[in-house]
Amino acid sequence: MKDTKRHAPHMPQAAVRARELVKSIGVALATPTGHGEALLARAATPWVRWLPYGVAFVFVAALLPVTIAVLIRDYGVNGAVAGALGTAQTVPLLVAVTRPLQAWWVIFTADVAGGFVLLIGDAAEGRPWPWTPMVVVGYLALMLALGPRESRRALLGVWLMTGAAGAMFALVSPGRVDGIPIVLFVLSGVLLLLTATLRGRGEAERRLVEQETISEAERARRTLLEERTRIARELHDVVAHHMSVITVQADSAPYRIPGLPEPAREEFASIAAGARESLAEMRRLLAVLRSEGTEGERAPQPGLDRVQQLVEATVRAGVPAELSLAADLDLAKLPPLVDLSAYRIVQEALANVVRHAPGATTRVSVGGDAEGWLNVLVVNGPADGNGSGPVEGGDGTGHGLVGMRERVRLTGGSLDTGPLPDGGFRVAARMPLTDPS
Repeated sequence: MKDTKRHAPHMPQAAVRARELVKSIGVALATPTGHGEALLARAATPWVRWLPYGVAFVFVAALLPVTIAVLIRDYGVNGAVAGALGTAQTVPLLVAVTRPLQAWWVIFTADVAGGFVLLIGDAAEGRPWPWTPMVVVGYLALMLALGPRESRRALLGVWLMTGAAGAMFALVSPGRVDGIPIVLFVLSGVLLLLTATLRGRGEAERRLVEQETISEAERARRTLLEERTRIARELHDVVAHHMSVITVQADSAPYRIPGLPEPAREEFASIAAGARESLAEMRRLLAVLRSEGTEGERAPQPGLDRVQQLVEATVRAGVPAELSLAADLDLAKLPPLVDLSAYRIVQEALANVVRHAPGATTRVSVGGDAEGWLNVLVVNGPADGNGSGPVEGGDGTGHGLVGMRERVRLTGGSLDTGPLPDGGFRVAARMPLTDPS
């Protein structure tokens, strides 16, 4: 068997590329990119979606009778032939709304056939040939439907086929051809280039919007993960304190309680070893969770016993705030997780007031109810513009309502936030006074 590829290396590179380009253009012309979706089908308003059909109908209604009449009267074409040509050259414009490439094949074939029909009769002497003015108008209208829908290679093929048809008629009858083929070739190229450029710009804007939507979702997800990591770091200090107490109590039990039997001593030793192992695991986990520049977070976590200082700092920042702390609330008996979460919620809410409603009158209320729930309420009025800056030491976590919801959800409570009719804002958290575990 002969090796048919043996002479391929001797073929000029330019010829290979030209052949591949021609092949790809042929494939593009034979393969529509659309799926039958109408032009402007994704528009928001119904009248815009129906606009292409209306425009196509106007073109067909105007061009069809004029084309038939001109072919019969000015070019001497038989009535039946004129009717067939006129229909094939104009009616497919309705199809171009959904399938522009298929419509182009029909109209282009009809236009070329019409050129040969006009060449036969003598009545066409001195008149535009091979394209009549109606053919030019209909063809350019078709370009407006074709450019926004098909691939660049298909548009290039359409443009080259248009020029090739004009050149062919110039060779067939040089004496009768006028400047119409050149005009059609240039104008069709301009329209295809313009519509393809507009389509490319629209696609770029659409991709940008999609990317922004993805980025926003990714940003929200990252914010949530960062806040959960922050909460985990803070909980380490709370849990580590209790584990340390367990370790000390278990280690000292044999010395504090005389006469312990040996099995009890071994049990206490096992409890102390388990607590120390848990502490070591937590420290290893914390080393992963801590990022650079968070050394200050190793300090003991605050609680509601420091909320008064937080409110005073807010007042110094120019926000008239007042605190109402229930006298019967025993802060020492609060679960550490609830105590820390309540402080952070007040801190974040006050920081938001300073940032978004400077100078707004703010009321902070913390107290328990008979059902065993801790209620934290921060209500501010509308801003009056007299705020002087952020609260020192009270900037919050920087994640606003996301952090509040995560903290409340972790305790098993509920959070209610929202604007008030007077332009203020309300943050209400409800958390159990008993250990959520």
